[in-house]
Amino acid sequence: MADGAPGGPVLRLFVRLVRRPLLPAVRLWRRNIQLRVVAATLLMSLAVVLALGFVVIAQVSKGLLDAKEEAAQSQAAGGFAVAQEKANTPSAVDGPDATDNKVGRDASTWMNSLVKQLASGGQTAFEVVALGAGPDAGGQPSGPFVSGVKGARASGNVDPTASVPAALRRDVNHATGTFKTFSQIRYTAGSGDKAPEPALVVGKRLTDINGDPYDLYYLFPLTQEEESLNLIKVTIATAGVFVVVLLGAIAWLVVRQVVTPVRMAAGIAERLSAGRLQERMKVTGEDDIARLGEAFNKMAQNLQLKIQQLEDLSRMQRRFVSDVSHELRTPLTTVRMAADVIHDARVDFDPITARSAELLAGQLDRFESLLADLLEISRFDAGAAALEAEPIDLRDVVRRVIDGAEPLAEHKGTRIRVLGDTQPVIAEADSRRVERVLRNLVVNAVEHGEGRDVVVRLASAGGAVAVAVRDYGVGLKPGEATRVFNRFWRADPARARTTGGTGLGLSIAVEDARLHGGWLQAWGEPGGGSQFRLTLPRTADEPLRGSPIPLEPEDSRSNRARAAAEAAGAQASPKAQQVPGRGDRSPIPPRSAVAGALPVPADPTALPGSGARVVARPADPDQAADQVAAERAAGAEQSAAAGEDGAGGR
Repeated sequence: MADGAPGGPVLRLFVRLVRRPLLPAVRLWRRNIQLRVVAATLLMSLAVVLALGFVVIAQVSKGLLDAKEEAAQSQAAGGFAVAQEKANTPSAVDGPDATDNKVGRDASTWMNSLVKQLASGGQTAFEVVALGAGPDAGGQPSGPFVSGVKGARASGNVDPTASVPAALRRDVNHATGTFKTFSQIRYTAGSGDKAPEPALVVGKRLTDINGDPYDLYYLFPLTQEEESLNLIKVTIATAGVFVVVLLGAIAWLVVRQVVTPVRMAAGIAERLSAGRLQERMKVTGEDDIARLGEAFNKMAQNLQLKIQQLEDLSRMQRRFVSDVSHELRTPLTTVRMAADVIHDARVDFDPITARSAELLAGQLDRFESLLADLLEISRFDAGAAALEAEPIDLRDVVRRVIDGAEPLAEHKGTRIRVLGDTQPVIAEADSRRVERVLRNLVVNAVEHGEGRDVVVRLASAGGAVAVAVRDYGVGLKPGEATRVFNRFWRADPARARTTGGTGLGLSIAVEDARLHGGWLQAWGEPGGGSQFRLTLPRTADEPLRGSPIPLEPEDSRSNRARAAAEAAGAQASPKAQQVPGRGDRSPIPPRSAVAGALPVPADPTALPGSGARVVARPADPDQAADQVAAERAAGAEQSAAAGEDGAGGR
């Protein structure tokens, strides 16, 4: 049925409702190898038992019927001979009232006497039926009176015409010899509604005392054979069920001996992966499973030893870094004091010596920053970093960071713009650490922004706050958005650190974000700039469900192409306003990215697993309109869009 058909949704709903109860069973079937093996063993055993049962029953049934046919033909042949002999010697069947034995006497009385005498020797082993011979008007065997024989005769209340099949009567009536077939013995109403019985019917054409032909039939009941065959069927079925259950139990026990150690190994492997390296398998015996357990335990022991060695080495390295950093502070302080004295007296030196004093002071500043970063990294590695969270307004932190970065921005010819700072952005955080993170992001954006604008955006929604720093510089190549947080990593090793960075700033920043329970993520495209987003929970220890600022900015190439495709065929959207100014400027992103103006959806890429979204609370309409107007005015002050840069990176 097509999806558009009226029954399509109903059919899908029905399939879903039917499939839902089966999901646990399907999951159990996929995960339980013991169940699959036992089920397969039961199915194959059932198939074998059924095939064997059919073969045995067929052979037994054929044997019983063959034996019955042989015995019946032998008895019928004897009866036919006796009947013909009595017809040739009438005195043999005359009763005590017989007056003569000449031809022409009453054949009906003779026939009755013959049927009784022949049936008396059967003792319920067979019944005898005599029918008149010759076809009637329809070509079928005759009725009650044919060729001088008045009516059909039978022993034991047998219905003669219903018990002897018409096909057998035709064969006997039109040919000589003995004929047989399988039929049912049906009884007359005077027999007490006795049920029909399966029987073997044997018939032959004979002549009576007057020389007229008649048909004599022997009916051998197959009741005993049927009972024997039913008994055999019940026995085979019972034995088959017992064998199938027994084989299933055997398969379950055998597979359990193999699966149980495997399950134990899987559970211990999971606990080992969780860090419980002291877990071991219980080994008994000397078979293959025992050797597997011993090998697994040796592997776990070696793994524990190697991990312990690595932990000791890492601990020694961290302590070495921490000790060296602390030990270097004392001589560095002395060198700093001497360098300050030399730097203050540089006006009295010749130009070369004065320049050397300035270089010495600058490198000492960088050396002190590197030592401070190494100490901070060692605290994070040792788990000794402490968070001093208190309610702060991120707008104040952003202003302090921008004030500190203004000299560098003026030197680079970069303007730093702030969006979303019209409303308080409050969060419980460590002001010092958040300021250090934002300082790293803003300084990096200015350094790599190629003289273009840097946009700092703040937003708050639900239980999260976010600060995004956007630049329009060289951007990031594919795959660099995750490696940018590695220690001492550079996209272009030949690119100099003009600001004297240590290469540990973003590594410390991401650790600060994790210490708050937040995220620090990066996005970039070659020549299209980059954006770093810091997302923090509004309340300490509150899990994040999303970010109020999308990780990919709305003015990225993919978003612009998507917006252009959506606008195709509709009314043309106004072009970004541009005014000439100093340098190469980039347009300010649309107003939907400003916190408090319009709801901003959470970034799906920041939601691993759950797919939940954080929806911004609706702002006051008047404040939203004011913010939109202010933002449009800010966009009118921006310069032309950023040009494409060559490959590069952080």
